[in-house]
Amino acid sequence: MSGNAISFINTFASYLVLYVIFGACIVAAVFAGIAVRKKKNAKEEAQAKLSVKTTGTVSENS
Repeated sequence: MSGNAISFINTFASYLVLYVIFGACIVAAVFAGIAVRKKKNAKEEAQAKLSVKTTGTVSENS
């Protein structure tokens, strides 16, 4: 193989490795974002249920 072909293959392999690393980071970020959002939704739902119970008892006492 000539020097140009080897240089091209090395450059291609380098970019391929970077592509795979960036892809893995993106996938990890998406899953982390989904997990954080689910946790936030559960917390908001629990607070909403608590406020409904609290509001219901306050309105009954008024």
